[in-house]
Amino acid sequence: MNFVFVSLQRINTDRESTSTSLAKELSKNHKVLYVNPPIDRKTYYKTNDKFINEHIALIKNKKTGVIKSTANLSILNTTSLLESINWIPSTKVFSIFNYFNNKKFAREIQQAIIDLNFDSFILINDKDIFRSFYLKELLKPELSVYLDRDYTLGVDYWKKHGTKLEPLLMKKSDLVVCNSHGFVSNALKHNKNSFYIGNGVDLELFEHSTKHDVPNELKSLKKPIIGYVGALGSLRLDLNLIIHAARARPSYAFVLVGDEDDSFKKSSLHAMGNVHFLGKIHKQDIPPYIKHFDVCINPQIVNEITISNFPLKIIEYLALGKPVVAVSTNTMLEVFSGHAYLSTTAEEFINALDNAISEDHPAVQKERILFAKSFRWSKVVEILLGHIKSVKGQI
Repeated sequence: MNFVFVSLQRINTDRESTSTSLAKELSKNHKVLYVNPPIDRKTYYKTNDKFINEHIALIKNKKTGVIKSTANLSILNTTSLLESINWIPSTKVFSIFNYFNNKKFAREIQQAIIDLNFDSFILINDKDIFRSFYLKELLKPELSVYLDRDYTLGVDYWKKHGTKLEPLLMKKSDLVVCNSHGFVSNALKHNKNSFYIGNGVDLELFEHSTKHDVPNELKSLKKPIIGYVGALGSLRLDLNLIIHAARARPSYAFVLVGDEDDSFKKSSLHAMGNVHFLGKIHKQDIPPYIKHFDVCINPQIVNEITISNFPLKIIEYLALGKPVVAVSTNTMLEVFSGHAYLSTTAEEFINALDNAISEDHPAVQKERILFAKSFRWSKVVEILLGHIKSVKGQI
C-alpha cells in the first residue's frame, strides 16, 4: 500500500511524534509520503522555530519539493504560502477561505503523488483539522484516516473553529484511530469506525542495557534525583504540585528538562536550591538523564487537555526501568496503573515519591522494562493495518 501523511508535526525535528513514528515504521514495508506542515503568511514573516525556518529557507531558495529520506519514505516540503485566516470570527466564512488554502496545499501534494507514481493511496491526517479538512474531496484517496492523538481543542487557536470542524472531519473520514480509550469514546460519537491503536516507543533509543555515563549536570547533585522530561507548560503540568513537592522534600533534587513557558520562568521554583532547570535537550540525548534519575515524574494538571492524553514519556521512563510517579488520569489508570505510582492529591504524590525510592529493586525494574517492550511501533502499525483492511472490506 501507499500512504500519504499530513500532520501538525514535522518529520525533520529533534522529537518524534505518533505520526512521524508511524510513517517511519510503515515505510519498512510500504511506500510513504510524509508532508511537512505548510507555511502560512504570518509564520513566514515571524517565527523562532529553527525547523520552520529551515522550511522557509527552502521556499526562498526555491528548493522545496519531494526529497527521498529512505528507499520507501519521501518527504514533501511545500512551496505555497497559505493565508493566515484564524482571525476570522465566523466559522462559515473561515471555511470558505480555508477551502482555498486546502486547494493550494492539495495541488502540491497531488503533484508529489504523481511524481512518486502512487496509483492509489491511503491518506492519514494527524490532527490537521484546518489545512487538511478538504483533502479527502480534493485528493480522492482510497481511504481517509483521521489520527486522534491529542486534545488540541483545549487550546484557543484550535477551539475557535475546531470545535465545529473536527467532529465534521471525523464524521467524513473512513475511519478514526486513536492512541487513548478516552479519544475513542469521543470519536465514536461521530464515526462508528473508531478504534484504539495504542502508542509506541523507540525501544532501541530507550534500551535499558545501554551503558550511559552520568551527565555533567547531574554529577554534583545529591541523590535521590527526581526527574521530569518534557515541555514545562502550565497548560499541562501542575506547577503548584511541583512547588509543593520540592518544598516538602528539600533533600530530594528535582531536575526539570525542557523548555519553560512564562509561568514556569516566573515561578518560585527558580529560587529553590533543590530544583534544577536543564533547558531543552535533544531527544537522542535524553536516555542518559533518565537512566540516572532515581524517580521519574509526570505531574500533570488534570483538565480537558490531559485527562485522556497518552503520555509517551511514561513508556520511555519504564523502558529504562525507572519507577514512575504520576498524577492519575484516564490513560494512566487504564494503561499504566499496574506499573506506576498514581496520585490524586499533593500528599499522595509526595508519599508516592518516598515509596518509589524505598521500594525500587531489580525485580520490579525488570517488570517495568518487560512491560515497556510491549509498546513496539511494529505492533501499533499491525493494529492500524488491521483496522484499515477491515474498513476497506466494508467499502
